[in-house]
Amino acid sequence: MRGASFLRVPVRAWMMVGLGLLAAGAPPLACSGANSGSGFNGDGGTGALGDGSSGGALGNGEGGGGTIGSDGCSDAAKLVYVVDSTNGLHSFDPSTLKFSTIGKLKCPTSGGALSDPTPNSMGVDRSGTAWVNFDDGELFKVSTANAACTATTYSPSNNQNEQRWGMAFSSNAVGSTAETLFAVPNNGQSKGSGVNSLDLTSLKLSTIGPFTDGLAGKAAELTGTGNGDLYAFVTTSPYATLAKIDKTSGATLLADQVPLDGVNTGMAFAFSFWGGDFWFYTSPDGVASSVTQYKASGDKSIDVVVGNTGFAIVGAGVSTCAPTAPPR
Repeated sequence: MRGASFLRVPVRAWMMVGLGLLAAGAPPLACSGANSGSGFNGDGGTGALGDGSSGGALGNGEGGGGTIGSDGCSDAAKLVYVVDSTNGLHSFDPSTLKFSTIGKLKCPTSGGALSDPTPNSMGVDRSGTAWVNFDDGELFKVSTANAACTATTYSPSNNQNEQRWGMAFSSNAVGSTAETLFAVPNNGQSKGSGVNSLDLTSLKLSTIGPFTDGLAGKAAELTGTGNGDLYAFVTTSPYATLAKIDKTSGATLLADQVPLDGVNTGMAFAFSFWGGDFWFYTSPDGVASSVTQYKASGDKSIDVVVGNTGFAIVGAGVSTCAPTAPPR
């Protein structure tokens, strides 16, 4: 990968101190035997149905399809999905580190002030449908089975005039099939800065509150979990920061922050939670991304696990059906 020379990146002592603070200051996660959960402190976690794996609802025909398991989720809904800077939609299986190309998005963007809008971010709901935000502010629903686009009535002018958002779905509670789409400006705009929720019926944003403890106003991407957690991948210096978000206030307390030693967001960035760990997709030059894994479920190490994906990932989404503990 051009512009990056990551090898194995050790977790520094000060990072481990931060993890100790998280364990002491953050509320405990749901526990289920020895399965590792979605928190930073390595506490055990359950899946959305309490089985350490996943939960879900039947798809609506727009998602990835596939056989519905006993947990109510299709296998397709348990994968990570990424979109690249040239409109390519891909699935990613963290258990094999394999990317599979699904197709090209051909969403009928109007463009507005931009002559050729490109994808900016996305979230994936429990049915496996991707909600893709373009850099002109438009929002489309996209099938993760064939990349087909469906227009929505979302209007930036009715939503604080914001255009570029980092987005993610998070279950409303452990064991709940209900979920909420959260959004945060990922271009550092001050208007509407902070955490918002998007009503999927009216497609109107409601402001929850700003990031705190040094992260207010910072550009970020989001990921959520079936355990009801929400996290931010925040552009900070010298390295990026992983932070757990209080969904009721938007707060990112210092005790809930982890400096990501050696990880920079670069020209294009996204991330996802899967299997108890965090997966960061970063591109220093905006041409190709690498994938870095933070083993929150294990030894807290940070490793580049895919050196060059061959495309620049600008958005990643994972549904709340995805496993919240490492694969058995």
